[in-house]
Amino acid sequence: MATGVTVCRSDCPSKQIIFTLPEVPGLKGPGLFYFSAQLRYIHPMPGTLYLVATPIGNLRDTTLRALDTLRSVGVIACEDTRHTRKLLNHFEISGKLVSYHEHNESERAVSLIEDLRSGTSVAVVSDAGTPGIADPSFRIVELAIAAGIPVVPVPGCVAFAAAAVASGLPTDSIFFGGFLPSKSGDRRKRLEEIRAIPATLVLYETPHRIARSLADCLEILGDRRAVVAREITKLHESFSRGSLSELAAEFADSATRGEIVLVIDRMSDAVVDRPLSTIAERVATLESEGLDNRAALKKAAKELGLNRSEAYRLLLSSKK
Repeated sequence: MATGVTVCRSDCPSKQIIFTLPEVPGLKGPGLFYFSAQLRYIHPMPGTLYLVATPIGNLRDTTLRALDTLRSVGVIACEDTRHTRKLLNHFEISGKLVSYHEHNESERAVSLIEDLRSGTSVAVVSDAGTPGIADPSFRIVELAIAAGIPVVPVPGCVAFAAAAVASGLPTDSIFFGGFLPSKSGDRRKRLEEIRAIPATLVLYETPHRIARSLADCLEILGDRRAVVAREITKLHESFSRGSLSELAAEFADSATRGEIVLVIDRMSDAVVDRPLSTIAERVATLESEGLDNRAALKKAAKELGLNRSEAYRLLLSSKK
């Protein structure tokens, strides 16, 4: 009767050698065994892919589990190795860093999968927040799942969630739309697509585009309640609250800095269910008060939370 004994290689614990040991009658406990010549490699166990959230501004928001994970893995894939090295140095963590960002994601994901197949665990981090939320990681997660490699999230900070819960707007249903397009035409088209979503809208924006985006939001979405959250968890964290018209005026000429999250209230049920006759009636009332048709339509649209083109379309429909 043979007994199988598994021995791990000291230079690579994930690679194992199985020795088949014949049983020696009358011999118990440690002693001399006659090893058969049968030995073989078995396929190494794959490593684990960890998606590790990092702070968005305050290093004290780093979780204990994130630190344990970063200390234990063989490779840390990050957007900017210099940025992540500062985080690791702060917590006295040494580890192999490789770049993993939007410009090399496809190629790097393939090489990281090979590391994982060989038994090396990999942690993916972004510069700030949770990887995969407006940051790379989709490609490697997709490949890992296809290869049967375990994928484990290590949750923590995410800017849009922090902004939403502190905004004062409803959070029972939230739509996160990532970054708005940089070009005005594309941005306005995107806003038209999400205008009627029955949820609080949460978007990322850059400081140099926030003024133009607020103006587009006002025109396309109507004058809804909104919040501009800046520098969340950092020293100069701020929340500017008001209507889109108020915020558009506030940020029109100001030099804005820092990371920005824009939170916008959903279209109200009153606006969604507004009968077409209401548009026409309100425009007629405003015209009777002395406004011309163009000014009356603009004011009615603002009052009803509609953009001007949508109000005009509804007005025409009501006259058919």
